[in-house]
Amino acid sequence: MPSAVGKNLLPVLAGAACAVSGVGVALALAGVQSPLRAPFVLFFLFAGPACGLAAALPRLDPAARAAVAAGGAVVIDLAVAQSLSSPRLLTVDRGITAVVLITALLFLWALGRHIRNAEHINTADCLMKGIKTGRSGLFGSKDESVSKK
Repeated sequence: MPSAVGKNLLPVLAGAACAVSGVGVALALAGVQSPLRAPFVLFFLFAGPACGLAAALPRLDPAARAAVAAGGAVVIDLAVAQSLSSPRLLTVDRGITAVVLITALLFLWALGRHIRNAEHINTADCLMKGIKTGRSGLFGSKDESVSKK
């Protein structure tokens, strides 16, 4: 069983990060006083926008994507803090909600780009090519089967 976890470590870590971030946001927005609230919210404030930016920049190599995502997450957090610096607007709930919305928009943008790029490939053509390849591998081509008869 440990070998199965080792092969799929990245999705497991991504799921754990999502869970930690979600718990942090839920604790902050619910106003629950917990010793886990501050570290989980801080984790979300960095990891959320960073993951959103990383998803939106698929063509960069991994090191550049990580650097841009880390820097961009700090810029997003600072921009939200600056925009909420008015005494009447500065609340924890509004700041976290703004970062959640920006992160969600980044992920939706990445999803939209992925769907738009997938539409350029006709899925029916790919399916038919796969079926033809499978048939020719199993039964040979039509010319060979006719010549054997």
